[in-house]
Amino acid sequence: MADSEGLEVRRLGSGAVIILAGSVLGLAALAITARRGISEWPYALTFGLLIAIGEMVQFRVDRSRNRAPIATSAALGYAVLRGPELAIPPDVAQVIAVTAMATLGGVLPRVIAGMRWDIVVSCRRVLSVACASAVFAAVTPADLSWSGSWKDAWPLTGAMLLAVLGAATMDALIGAGQATEKYNQPFPAALRDEVVVAARIGMAMAISGVLLASGTSLLGLWGPPLVVVPLFLTQFAFRRFASAQRTYRTTVRSMARSTEIAGFSSAGQNARTASLAVALGYDLGLRPDRLEALEYAALLSGVGQLALADPSPGGASLLRSRGERQQAAEIGASIIERSGVLDHVAEIVRHSNDPYRQGRANNSDIPVESGIVNVALAYEQLVGESGGQSPDKAMESIGLGIGAEYDPVVVESLRRVIGRGFRF
Repeated sequence: MADSEGLEVRRLGSGAVIILAGSVLGLAALAITARRGISEWPYALTFGLLIAIGEMVQFRVDRSRNRAPIATSAALGYAVLRGPELAIPPDVAQVIAVTAMATLGGVLPRVIAGMRWDIVVSCRRVLSVACASAVFAAVTPADLSWSGSWKDAWPLTGAMLLAVLGAATMDALIGAGQATEKYNQPFPAALRDEVVVAARIGMAMAISGVLLASGTSLLGLWGPPLVVVPLFLTQFAFRRFASAQRTYRTTVRSMARSTEIAGFSSAGQNARTASLAVALGYDLGLRPDRLEALEYAALLSGVGQLALADPSPGGASLLRSRGERQQAAEIGASIIERSGVLDHVAEIVRHSNDPYRQGRANNSDIPVESGIVNVALAYEQLVGESGGQSPDKAMESIGLGIGAEYDPVVVESLRRVIGRGFRF
């Protein structure tokens, strides 16, 4: 999960299919546009420039993919352009060709500069904009434009919204498929997460695109400079949010390393536990915000050990008595609570050493994430440096505590995750 500059390496699979589909679609649209000739080239050039700039200043707002709100809004805006300022609105092929070429032009400087870029995300954008353009062309009569009458404005506005909804739906379906393949997340849960993201971030980009198109259709090329200011503000807000998320993550990882530096856990133990916990969370269909809290809790689950007298050999907290482990969990939760912003993480850590039979089995208020951290920590210690067991032997050992020590639902999830080949 560590961030790295440069091309994001993905497993082959749906990513390759998306790249192939986006490339073929872009090349086909370019060939059609070259044969027909480009219409209203000043508008094509203006929106292409906006898309390219947006691609150049793309950034990562979460752990899963890069975002380019300016590029997305500009591409959607170009897809739903109409008169009266434009004598000939761009057809579907021209919209796709301009979007694809501008995307390529915007990504190229990032490649040369060695900055992070994600061709799969760029191809997803081309596909979703193509969907928006096709929907808009299908539901809008060729002679419909902003004539100044409500009779024309209402259906045109509805068609624009339908087009951006089509783009969001296409992007959500592709994203859910990718998440299912990459994280083994159940498709309904992955689709739910994509819809939530679309409702939060995508809505701002869609509305910006509609405003950009409306302003340009009515004011001509004076429209983009006037509407681009909110777009830049949207970009600024997204970058601030992304920066805050990176700060949280860096702070938590630094806190987690304190136990390794003090010798209370082995090198990388917290990160390994967190990676398994997140894999279990994906398998169980947790929402992104709960996954993030789960990862933080797994990373910080050993912080309370710093208050104990001596470290366990190899960081094996399972060798400690039940009382010591629960004392450490309580101390760790108290430390995390003092941050003032990680209360849910503290609650997960507080119950992460509770036996299932005496905890969550009788108290549904205890989050399932506590049971996940408990199982992930046990598995890591059994197969890690302190245990040295094989995955099968570790599963057998954990199975002996099912229903008493460990949550049966989580243990079953662990079987699925390990069965799919999970390795630290």
